[in-house]
Amino acid sequence: MSKLDPLPGLSPYPLQHFYDEMYADERNVRPHYKHVHRMFSGMSPEELQGKQKLMQRRMMEEGITFTLYNPAQDQPMERTIPFDMIPRIIPKGEWERLEAGIVQRITALNLFIHDIYHEQYIVKDGIVPRRMIISNCYFRPEMSGLRVPGGAYITTSGIDLIRHHDGEYYVLEDNLRTPSGFSYLFKGRSLMNQLFPELSFASSIRDVDHSLNRFLSVLRSLSPSRTKDPVIALLTPGEYNSAYYEHAFLAQQMGIHLVEGRDLVAQDHKIYLKVMNGLRKVDVLYRRLDDDFIDPLAFQPSSLLGVAGLMNAYRAGNIAIANAPGTGVADDKAIYVYVPDIIRYYLNEEPILGNVPTYLLSRPQERQFVLDHLSEMVVKETSLSGGYGMLIGSEATKEELIDFRLKILAEPERYIAQPIMSLSRAPVLSEGSMAPRHIDLRAFVLMGADRKPHVIPGGLTRVAMREGSLVVNSSQGGGVKDTWVMA
Repeated sequence: MSKLDPLPGLSPYPLQHFYDEMYADERNVRPHYKHVHRMFSGMSPEELQGKQKLMQRRMMEEGITFTLYNPAQDQPMERTIPFDMIPRIIPKGEWERLEAGIVQRITALNLFIHDIYHEQYIVKDGIVPRRMIISNCYFRPEMSGLRVPGGAYITTSGIDLIRHHDGEYYVLEDNLRTPSGFSYLFKGRSLMNQLFPELSFASSIRDVDHSLNRFLSVLRSLSPSRTKDPVIALLTPGEYNSAYYEHAFLAQQMGIHLVEGRDLVAQDHKIYLKVMNGLRKVDVLYRRLDDDFIDPLAFQPSSLLGVAGLMNAYRAGNIAIANAPGTGVADDKAIYVYVPDIIRYYLNEEPILGNVPTYLLSRPQERQFVLDHLSEMVVKETSLSGGYGMLIGSEATKEELIDFRLKILAEPERYIAQPIMSLSRAPVLSEGSMAPRHIDLRAFVLMGADRKPHVIPGGLTRVAMREGSLVVNSSQGGGVKDTWVMA
């Protein structure tokens, strides 16, 4: 008998007060997990370890890596991302509700961004304070009045969701600028199909491969030239970027050009790719650079990563940029507080998915409450992502709590706070045994010129690999799981 199931019918680990994705209670596996549980429980620890080693070797061979930057180290560390073999499974009905809620949210946020850069009705009507817009470091006045191809600002997005101990999903963050993780979703499914073909064939799972074709179609739809075969390029910061593997993977899979700024040149308000026999006009640029770096003439003058003159070509309507510059105005952590109202304002609908309760620390009463309960809060710097600039009160030392208190008092408008949510857990394989780890879900959304969001089935489950940790970010050592949506 496998160590995964030491006593028939009993959970191999205590559920405590957390929602567990696989176990309904201490004795019963949830119905949609039974086949997966049966298969993994039927394997010996030696077989499981063998599969894990084979998985690791495949990832090394295929270069599926993520680069970690640590100030304490001279050189960045390139590593394979921890990939757990037990899939996370989402039943069909549960996914349909999630999908509807995500589509609703992205539709409203896209309308919000267009409004902010044009009439600003939502500000005039007093729904979102003007200061939240003009003081937002991601607000780009250069985008004011500019028509975006197809009206699609948010071509790609990653919506982070958690499941609380009440069993409900909550949106934790909206990532609308350059969300990462697409490659791990597609490669994870590919590796699972290779290592466990019997499991995949015996399960009725929604396919994700067709979403790569959808991705390409979405980019093509943005082309202002309307040519039959537009030239599309992915702009990467280069091989030292932590997500470079993903950039190369997406470019290769979609058959588009992988370029750095030095590969492009602006002439006559157009952007050209330098090729062997001259120049080739680019129609669509899928950028994986932050706004600050895409054009030194328009934004950060010292940037060596972007293309001088790109914004002029964009304003002239000669190129599409995905995602549009300035989308970050809607994924700032302070704007997150207003998203339910944004949905009601533009769509006249109640939000399908709820936000995590959030305190704006620029508000004196909310700030004082948070300072009085700092050890029970997660505090986040509004302009940062990837797990940086964050305090988890329950895990912080006395010195860290004092340090954050001083930071909040010095610049309260830079921070928000949320109560510590009980992220659901799912089993991972750890040295041949099953162990619970906290997880979240990054749902990926694509939007082309038709402005109809497409949610890739399942998305990517991120895992806090350290026992008890709530930090799932890849940049902080987190891992991933394949995520199945039942057909």
